[in-house]
Amino acid sequence: MSQLTIYADNDANKALVSTSNADDIAQQLAKVNVRFEQWQANADINEHTTHEQIISAYKNDIDRLKTENGYHTVDVISLAKGNPASSELRKKFLFEHTHSEDEVRFFVKGQGLFCLHLDNKVYQVLCQQGDLISVPELTPHWFDMGSDPEFTAIRLFNNTEGWVAKSTDSSIAEQFPLLS
Repeated sequence: MSQLTIYADNDANKALVSTSNADDIAQQLAKVNVRFEQWQANADINEHTTHEQIISAYKNDIDRLKTENGYHTVDVISLAKGNPASSELRKKFLFEHTHSEDEVRFFVKGQGLFCLHLDNKVYQVLCQQGDLISVPELTPHWFDMGSDPEFTAIRLFNNTEGWVAKSTDSSIAEQFPLLS
């Protein structure tokens, strides 16, 4: 189940807001210009579905976002449970950083925790299967895929180089809860 927890950025022990209602999550995030949606595939998705078939199954929503926001590149990224490199991959995203473009992810399978640092608050958004999040460019954030991650996600880019992070040199990501 999707979850939004909001903390003051100086107190990771007391949630200011906690909700698993998708409409509430979308409304809270819209206040800070973060898009949250839930999508449905127009075809069955299973472990044998190719990346091309996944993109085709969500074509209408992908095309809508491309038109609205000028995204040029779409791909699918997958990580299987038990991957021996998962610990190393997890560390790659567990620091506060920004991007020069929106970070757009749609979870076809699995989950991930996006942590956004905005207006002296930390917004922890647990995205699960069917959830789309779009983190605006230059938004300080970090991402946790969990200790034994398993997910498939569609990514949309307007930068043909894909994912490029710039560290904020803050240690805030170390102060907030992670996925187990």
